[in-house]
Amino acid sequence: MGTINKQITVGMSASAAAIVGDSNTAAAMRSGSLPVFATPSMIALMEQAACSCLEVCLGEGQTSVGTEISVEHTAASPPGARISATAAIESVQGRKVIFIVTASDDTGEIGNGKHTRIIVDTERFMKKAESRSSGKCEAPEG
Repeated sequence: MGTINKQITVGMSASAAAIVGDSNTAAAMRSGSLPVFATPSMIALMEQAACSCLEVCLGEGQTSVGTEISVEHTAASPPGARISATAAIESVQGRKVIFIVTASDDTGEIGNGKHTRIIVDTERFMKKAESRSSGKCEAPEG
């Protein structure tokens, strides 16, 4: 595995934003029947923020993969609402990075929880993933 370009430290954070529209509602994603910001969309935005946080730290040929997420979606956001998700590093354990994640709309917090990502070598990870479809069934790195 390559070297990390920049020290990953507790407290580093990044954000990602979206506007609630036709494609990211619970009704559109079939995770519910209402035209409000979907929980899967909130989770994806939280993961996007975590990826952005690590992006500047990764070496050539490295990426991070999500391995665990536990969140509460605590408030509904209607179409047109601006959503912001933030991921802040809580701990670093070798290649494992744990984030505190939050999401908010213009009126306040709509969700929170924890997310874990593992730093991997992209080529090695993909070879292992592809071997699962060829019958070799090696577990992907992560």
